[in-house]
Amino acid sequence: MKPLTTGKKIAGLSEDKIIRIATSDNFWSMGETGPCGPCSEIFYDHGDHLEGGLPGTKNEDGDRFIEIWNLVFMQYEQISKDKRINLPKPSVDTGMGLERIAALLQGTHDNYETDHFKKIINYAAEILKVEPKNDNLASFRVIADHLRASSFLIAEGVLPSNEGRGYVLRRIMRRGMRHSHLLGSKEPIFYNIFKTLKDEMKGNYSEIERAESLIKETLRMEEEKFLTLLDRGIKILNEEITKIDKMLPGEIAFKLYDTYGFPLDLTQDILKNKSLTIDNDKFQSLMKESKELAKKNWKGSGDSAVDDIWFSIKDRLGPSEFLGYETDQAEGIILSLLKDNKEVNVLNENDEGIIILNQTPFYGESGGQVGDTGEIISGNFKFEITDVQKKLGDLFVHYGKVKSGSIKIKDNVEMKIDIDRRNNIRAYHSATHLLHESLRRVLGTHVTQKGSLVAPDRLRFDFSHMKPISEQEIEKIENHVNSMVQKKSEVKTRIMTPKEAVNNGALALFGEKYGEEVRVLSMGDEKEKYFSTELCGGTHVRNTGDIGRFKIISQSSIAAGVRRVEALRENQLNSFLQNKEKLSDLSAQKDEEMINNLSKQIIKLGGKPNLEDEDNKILIKELSKQLEQLKFSSILENNSKNIIQDIKINNVSVRFQKVRDLPPKELRKLVDAGKKELKTGIIVVFASLDDKVGLAVGITDELINKYDAVTFAKTGSEIIGGKGGGGRKDFAQAGGQFKDKIDEAFEKIKTLI
Repeated sequence: MKPLTTGKKIAGLSEDKIIRIATSDNFWSMGETGPCGPCSEIFYDHGDHLEGGLPGTKNEDGDRFIEIWNLVFMQYEQISKDKRINLPKPSVDTGMGLERIAALLQGTHDNYETDHFKKIINYAAEILKVEPKNDNLASFRVIADHLRASSFLIAEGVLPSNEGRGYVLRRIMRRGMRHSHLLGSKEPIFYNIFKTLKDEMKGNYSEIERAESLIKETLRMEEEKFLTLLDRGIKILNEEITKIDKMLPGEIAFKLYDTYGFPLDLTQDILKNKSLTIDNDKFQSLMKESKELAKKNWKGSGDSAVDDIWFSIKDRLGPSEFLGYETDQAEGIILSLLKDNKEVNVLNENDEGIIILNQTPFYGESGGQVGDTGEIISGNFKFEITDVQKKLGDLFVHYGKVKSGSIKIKDNVEMKIDIDRRNNIRAYHSATHLLHESLRRVLGTHVTQKGSLVAPDRLRFDFSHMKPISEQEIEKIENHVNSMVQKKSEVKTRIMTPKEAVNNGALALFGEKYGEEVRVLSMGDEKEKYFSTELCGGTHVRNTGDIGRFKIISQSSIAAGVRRVEALRENQLNSFLQNKEKLSDLSAQKDEEMINNLSKQIIKLGGKPNLEDEDNKILIKELSKQLEQLKFSSILENNSKNIIQDIKINNVSVRFQKVRDLPPKELRKLVDAGKKELKTGIIVVFASLDDKVGLAVGITDELINKYDAVTFAKTGSEIIGGKGGGGRKDFAQAGGQFKDKIDEAFEKIKTLI
């Protein structure tokens, strides 16, 4: 049915309310190719008190007539610029502007005048102590809009980064934060404004409240970082302005943008106020080069020709049936054989290849759990499976090598999993679930899984959290897990729809796509309820007691707002603790001979041609850590290398410490130790190693309103041959190269105190 007929017969509109527009405005397409068709746009007339003419006229850009709905009559497919064909099944695609409808119902033509946005804008104005007016209203609107977008992205598991969707989030955040800076903000404000957004949205979007602590901490840290970048960028820009007459070189503008994250429009605003311009052609040229380099370095998902094979096989054979939840061995029929990424009819002795069967007990790598290993046998045929992958969701692909005999399509075979390895994987996967829930209980419900590895000899778990886990917190987390292990309770598996699972308290992972039915794993006996309930397709123990003793052996930061813990259980843990105990006995000697012995052990282990045993890797890591600690302790106990002077200046306790042969990365530890010992005061530490000098300044919380660690660090750095420093009011670092000027630098810092 055509739009005009539809409008008259169904909507009951008169002909003067239906306007034909002889332009592309009445035709919708998704791009240069794809489905397309004429559209019927629905506008609301907000009244003649507003400027603006009818759609399709030269005055259409006013606020009087606002589009609120669009109906696209999808009847064509655009094949190329000059070719369009009819769709086999035409349809109507309808889309309503939800916020425009909300504005209409609240008696305004402006989305930003709705109650939702007005509350956010008013609270931002209250914090900034700036009244929204015509000349600054756009900045307030950008803040409100970008805060909302950023908060929902973080709630969905996206975190700021330098690539992919994390980069998009960072750009959104920084654009909003740049406008708060334009309004005069010198401190982070987004994390405070978030409360108003949460109160407005939590009734319909519970994820906003659930992720509150993660959102606030991410907003605060990102804005602190951005304000530091802005401060640095503005100083560089001001220095460059003194060197030019009328135009800023494009190279400088690009360096500010690419290296310091300094927005081009902010550079333009600053220059405009000084009647200066930018060499925009050069800037755009450098931007183009940068994008082309990024494209050149981009690594795609793999060989497209190989990917096409899986589509073809899956289309012909259908999905594989997985039997691994119930059994460790099974019989099956060979459906496809591959060698060198091509389908073949037979695999012979010593051939490396791929086998696909009608069913399998072998788990295909997914959800962080590694694939099973084992063997496929039939008579004198033996195929050693080294890995199992899942292609296109449910096509199980067995990789390996023919050890003896040969096999052909449609042969019957027997499949046997490496049971000991599978049992270890089961135990580590179940331990991962208990770990996840324990992290949430100890650190907060903002903790969400960002990645994992479930192997037969260890587990690795990545999760959202903004700061290191303390020793006390680690102990609590381990106690939670081990408590559930000791109760030796049954693990329950249920099949549900995703919606039923979440309604029953199951924890679904952000970004995961679930089918119509899901497996729900519940484990841990806790007063008539389960300790952990998650959606998971992996293999698990039947009783929590099968997990055995559990311990976190390391933690680290792998990205902004993402931390990683590694853990061991039972046999691997016992082996690890025995090695660690030996190291502790040795390290107690703390002499040069011990340091040399440790170094030799590390070199010997690291030099092995094949480190198949993961325990060796863990031991190397622990040995290296022990060696660093030993060197650190040895230096600090040597009074000729570690000189500490505690003095009073203007009734303020000040520690001056200079350490020889110490890497600058250890400065933070010394500042933290100094703060604990002084309780209230200023700590200035210099460390020198070879031709490098590091400087760190710490100021306890009671004094940060009076003193700034960044100022002290920059002052000291200039004297020791550095280029300034960075940090926060309570802690800052800098570097240099003149060891003989350390005392002079400290004397200069003393004058600032």
